[in-house]
Amino acid sequence: MSSVRAYEEIIDFISAGTTPDAVAHFRPSQAARQRVAALIASEKAGRLSPEETLELDRYMALEHLMRLAKARALRFASDE
Repeated sequence: MSSVRAYEEIIDFISAGTTPDAVAHFRPSQAARQRVAALIASEKAGRLSPEETLELDRYMALEHLMRLAKARALRFASDE
């Protein structure tokens, strides 16, 4: 996963087109979760490079966006 940034998985998911149900059930891959966990551990230890800091910041921003989208998708699903 190191050659692919963790946040790119979310971007790929969105850009491929989706449905409210798919958004509501989206979960990052194990590799992406492990990468983010490693970045967070490095951040806590003060060993995060500027490039890794940018990667983690981008992932966290997209993760927040996905949480909002999931909540909205669940609301759309309940309206059907």
